[in-house]
Amino acid sequence: MSRGTRQAYGVAIAAAALLASAACSSPYESDSSSKAAAGDRTIRPVEGCGAKAWTDPGDLSPTRTPARCLPGAPSPQPLSEPRELTIATGTLSAEYVAPLQVALDKGEFKKEGLDVTLKVLPTPDALPLLAKGDIDALWAAPEAAVMNGIKGGFDIKWVAGNFSPAARSKSGLWVRLKEGETANRVTMAGRKLGTMIGKGSVIAYPMEKALEKHGGGLADIQYQQLGSADVLTALQNGGVDSAWLLDPVWRKVDGEQGYAFLGGQPQGEPLGGMLYGPALLQDDVDAGVALLRAYIRTLNTYFASDYKQDATFVTYLAKLLKAEEPILKSTPPLAMDWEIRSGTTTRLQSAYEAQGVAEGSPLPESRTTNRTLYEEAVGHQP
Repeated sequence: MSRGTRQAYGVAIAAAALLASAACSSPYESDSSSKAAAGDRTIRPVEGCGAKAWTDPGDLSPTRTPARCLPGAPSPQPLSEPRELTIATGTLSAEYVAPLQVALDKGEFKKEGLDVTLKVLPTPDALPLLAKGDIDALWAAPEAAVMNGIKGGFDIKWVAGNFSPAARSKSGLWVRLKEGETANRVTMAGRKLGTMIGKGSVIAYPMEKALEKHGGGLADIQYQQLGSADVLTALQNGGVDSAWLLDPVWRKVDGEQGYAFLGGQPQGEPLGGMLYGPALLQDDVDAGVALLRAYIRTLNTYFASDYKQDATFVTYLAKLLKAEEPILKSTPPLAMDWEIRSGTTTRLQSAYEAQGVAEGSPLPESRTTNRTLYEEAVGHQP
């Protein structure tokens, strides 16, 4: 059994042992309105967030315009008492983490009365802590480990999206070509793939489509889990012969002889974002909404459209992410998107099953996803 498979199953096994402590672990003393479970709360109109602040979850069009409010909206609603929150993330340098970094640096969390700490933790390590309440949120994706953890008893839900790629993006599956191969003719069966997550990552869903075109399937690939800074290095030095490269890392091999791009994440469909555990889903929903309000306001203010047209902002972003500015400039902007499409977790679970890392029957969307928190933040009444 691969390391990634052991991690996915290990989370589910650990769930039973943590259920009792998670159920009674409430780090907050909240008023009755805060204790109202997500979905049982009154949603009021929000100034600056009109009809464009929501799109039909069933719209899977790759050209769909992401939901947007006016810059600066939704306006802050400071909590009656400050809260300290910890968000775990697998990396602080990837571009998809930029909204959290900017929100922290620009004081958007502070405006809500939130003292936020970003902590680097791999998803399998963070999940038990999220379920227990030792961390409050996870900036990741509904990976196989998450699905298996929920099946094992974890009260965790995907509550906000992160991004989808631009049409010009080549973030996705890259391969080192063997002798005689071309970008249109690659044999993927038996290849070793380098990824941050390993087996059971959300990239299984888009990767399955790419592999179908190149003589391979998800079960035919060897998976090598690597740190975020090591994936590209391993591809370049031959440690792996294929890899899933994110923005802006793929620019390092784009146009280089001997490399080919085979396919990436579908446009218009975020595959990750914010995950909440019981602390923000049940114990302190006010803080959960406030966190998403700050995040959404950050997108509307700094990432509403092509944020890379602003040279000053790109320079600022490169310093914040500790990224190479020329590389950051050379990649198209991400389509930052806080909404979650219908059926995404169903499609993901189908890919996990094909990889052999899914336990039991697929979970319905009601067990994996909660849109009510971001709907409250923008004032959308379903």
